Amino acid sequence: MTRFVLVHGSGGGAAYWSQVLPLLPDAVAVELPPEATTWEECLDAVRTDEPAVLVGQSMGAFVVALAAARFPTAGAVLLAPMVPAPGETAGSWWERTGHAAAAAEAALRQGLDPAAVVPGPGFDVDVTFLHDVPPEVLVEPPDPSWPAAALFDAPYPLEAWPDVPTRVLAARDDRLFPLPFVARLARERAGVEAEVLPGGHLVALSHPAAVATALRA
Repeated sequence: MTRFVLVHGSGGGAAYWSQVLPLLPDAVAVELPPEATTWEECLDAVRTDEPAVLVGQSMGAFVVALAAARFPTAGAVLLAPMVPAPGETAGSWWERTGHAAAAAEAALRQGLDPAAVVPGPGFDVDVTFLHDVPPEVLVEPPDPSWPAAALFDAPYPLEAWPDVPTRVLAARDDRLFPLPFVARLARERAGVEAEVLPGGHLVALSHPAAVATALRA
């Protein structure tokens, strides 16, 4: 049976995977250390004794790509991801990928205020993240825990894309990382075509069955 190690993204914790875990009998959700200021410290949370499929959501893709290059790994899956590049910091990722223009363009196509979906003074969590998450799933507001601010500027020690089977799962209605944007980065950086799931950026909360089915595939 395939073992999955699930890695959450920025502003979240292991609870992000709460709706997916009951659907995957051999999966574990890790809690990244909120005090970590280097990527090496983050790797300790995902180290496994046997090869596993590492799944990283959003900024968790930075951790998964690096772990897949360092540890015996059965595969890497990036979900609604920040697809990283060797040597690129998480802080510089936004400008180097052209994120602001891509997110603003997608917002205008949907009749949304671009300021609500591009990180900055007008950023709106409800509009960007929670628009398709069932209210009963969010019993309490998300608790931003990881990462520490310093991690965005920390050197990213990935030297080359890991030589492991890699998949990119893009969320069709993701307002933070629009589908065309993720598809482009998947081709340019990971050399794969993005697979499309229903849902927004927090797809594991809004469409857990689709996520679990895609992972089992």
